[in-house]
Amino acid sequence: MIAENTQTQMRKGILEYCILSIISRGEIYASDIISELKKAQLLVVEGTLYPLLTRLKNNGLLSYIWKESTSGPPRKYYEITAEGLQVLEKLDVTWKELVFAVSTSIEGRTN
Repeated sequence: MIAENTQTQMRKGILEYCILSIISRGEIYASDIISELKKAQLLVVEGTLYPLLTRLKNNGLLSYIWKESTSGPPRKYYEITAEGLQVLEKLDVTWKELVFAVSTSIEGRTN
């Protein structure tokens, strides 16, 4: 039980970073974000993703544009803002620091 809770918290902690990284590649539709997260084995459902996207947008890190779709109603495509790129750069540094800290901490451990 404790391990599962810790695993969940760890995943939640990096989810925004992963979403910003994915969107930084270029404008993207929400279901494509979910597909990218699934490829990375970060399983996320729409009920988790949309509130996160809204929060990131409200914080000025993302914007979106509506595009017509040939297979239904218009779609909302997300893109990262200049402020979002600045935050992403800071998160890149933090991620590298965390990877170093964890790698150093578990080095030499025997299971």
